[in-house]
Amino acid sequence: MEEELKCPVCGSLFKDPILLPCSHNVCLACARNITVQTPDGETPVQSRASSDYDYLDMDKMSLYSETDSGYGSYTPCQLKSPNGVRVFPPANHHRHCSLTCPLCHRSVSLDERGLRGFPRNRLLEAITARYQQNRRVASTGSASTAVKCQLCDRNPVDATVMCEQCDVYYCNACQQRCHPSRGPLAKHRLVPPPNRAAGGGGAASVGQLPPATARKPATCVDHEAENFNMYCYSCKAPVCMKCLEEGKHAKHDVKPLAVMWKQHKCQISQALNGVSDKAKDAKEFLVQLKNMLQQIQENGVEFEACLVAQCDSLIEALTRQKAKLLTKVTKEKEYKLKVVRDQITHCTMKLRQTTGMMEFCLEVLKENDPSGFLQISDPLIKRVTSSQDQWVKGALEPKVGSEFDLTLNTDSLLQTILQLDFCQGKDVQESPLFIQMQAADSGEAEMEAETESPGVESGPSVPAAPFLQLEKCCTRDNSATLAWRVTVPSPSPIEGYILELDDGNGGQYREVYVGKETVCTVDGLHFNSSYNARVKAYNAVGVGPYSKTVVLKTSDVAWFTFDPTTAHRDIVLTNDNQTVSCSSYDDRVVLGTAAFSKGIHYWEVRVDRYDNHPDPAFGIARINTMKDMMLGKDDKAWAMYVDNNRSWFMHNNSHTNRAEGGIAKGSTVGILLDLNHHTLTFYINKVQHGPTAFESLDGVFVPAVSLNRNVQATILTGLEVPKNSKQ
Repeated sequence: MEEELKCPVCGSLFKDPILLPCSHNVCLACARNITVQTPDGETPVQSRASSDYDYLDMDKMSLYSETDSGYGSYTPCQLKSPNGVRVFPPANHHRHCSLTCPLCHRSVSLDERGLRGFPRNRLLEAITARYQQNRRVASTGSASTAVKCQLCDRNPVDATVMCEQCDVYYCNACQQRCHPSRGPLAKHRLVPPPNRAAGGGGAASVGQLPPATARKPATCVDHEAENFNMYCYSCKAPVCMKCLEEGKHAKHDVKPLAVMWKQHKCQISQALNGVSDKAKDAKEFLVQLKNMLQQIQENGVEFEACLVAQCDSLIEALTRQKAKLLTKVTKEKEYKLKVVRDQITHCTMKLRQTTGMMEFCLEVLKENDPSGFLQISDPLIKRVTSSQDQWVKGALEPKVGSEFDLTLNTDSLLQTILQLDFCQGKDVQESPLFIQMQAADSGEAEMEAETESPGVESGPSVPAAPFLQLEKCCTRDNSATLAWRVTVPSPSPIEGYILELDDGNGGQYREVYVGKETVCTVDGLHFNSSYNARVKAYNAVGVGPYSKTVVLKTSDVAWFTFDPTTAHRDIVLTNDNQTVSCSSYDDRVVLGTAAFSKGIHYWEVRVDRYDNHPDPAFGIARINTMKDMMLGKDDKAWAMYVDNNRSWFMHNNSHTNRAEGGIAKGSTVGILLDLNHHTLTFYINKVQHGPTAFESLDGVFVPAVSLNRNVQATILTGLEVPKNSKQ
């Protein structure tokens, strides 16, 4: 409530508040400060110029719209009060005065009575006094009933008298100075303050202001001796009997003051009931929000626990599978070791036998007895010949190789892990590959794909809408595979199907496949995009309705390798087409398997071998770029070629932007293709190398590398965009 009891000019609690015609209140002293005097024949606007019009348009609107409201014209202000409200400094040597409300900026001209023409807001004054009294009681713990002088400038002392006509409390000094008992003031009645009249400062109850109990009824502004007893309904103001007798309100609609008092009290009470209901709703809403804070905390902890449990379950399953795979590797290793050990034992035994036989034959050859030699020569010759035949072809070859014929492909699993994300809607079921079923026309999500009803036939013989099989639909990198089947037999044989996809941005559909197959793989889609797909069947009668729509989300980042089908014949690819080398001393070009036309993509090429300081090139190209020269020498490639000391950017055989710093064995060259801004930027060892290399890039681009036999490199994909980009 304190804000309601503060003056808009001084910012303090109201002191002697007066009621302006606009229903706003100001302190009496503040009203004197904001009163403006103007010369004869000039409006307040013409009286002074101001260079500080923060709300000039509002002021002009007030000036035009209020010319008939009785408030007069607006005067711009030049000073500000401590409360931040503009006030009007008093001026001297002027004849006409006006006062502008500091809240609504409505102006009113003062008559010959000056500020005395505005009624005092006794109710506000009493409420303010009670509020101050209650605040003092709350701060001190005791209810002081001493009434202070209202005219003391600083540190007001206790009042000794009160003027019933002026309704002002005076101390002795202020009463003698400001309210002497002579002249017109001799008729005023001075009485002791209520607290003194009650017996010299007895304690009052908390929340009860003693001066308010002695406040006399309000008197008329025009007739100070008359009390208000009627209410002018036309002027919206209380009046006395003399006001009615003198004719000022004679023709106005007047009602008894008590009747209007009760009526307005009833209206305020009813309005307060409505406000109270809203306040009650607001309190309940605040309680609901506070409870929601607690629920969010609890749900967050529970959800984090579930997430950890799910991830731990995946890790545990991966650990179990790792143990199984290690067991297979161990068995394969033990089998190979056993075979090799058996072969070693067998070969050692045969070699020992052969060696012994050879030594025996040598000793036989040393004998000079012909008859003794001939006795054993025939069987010995047969034995030597038979022993030689045992070492047939293959006997001296290993039965198993040292390499393990086991290959573990983790690309698809790693891609799925990197695509692991939350479903944004609880009422939409998504497959692990981010596939959703949606209604083709209404856009409503289909909860259970297996329970959908067959499509409604557009004619008696056209095929029904095919049913897309979610369990067979999947995405991989920037390609999507879709499968469908027919749930309702068609009277006429189905001749084929038409598969349609949009552009990945919710645009128009286009045909991507027409044929009899019920499985189709679409390549060359954009990365990090969601495509809507639908299919329909046709026969000799016509084309049937569309199936439900499938939403396919491609990978956020690109996973790709070098493409052996488009590489130069001198290019040698190993490590599942991830490592490239060359058999020629001339530069040869190899392209990647991915194609980009929008989005932001980043990949790196690691230099595995670097001999004799060659200058390989890294960048992007069109699919039809030349493959038998350095990358960037034709107009279909954009590249950076670099040696061990420096680098250049090259396109269409134009060399630009030489930059210091090169590569060595183990270095990584990063390529950032930003097709949102149509730029290409290069990095060496994850630090941007040189400025932005190329701009205004549009179309379809594939990763590209050119190198000779002195270089071997491995491509690294599926990487995040570096955070230290200068773009």
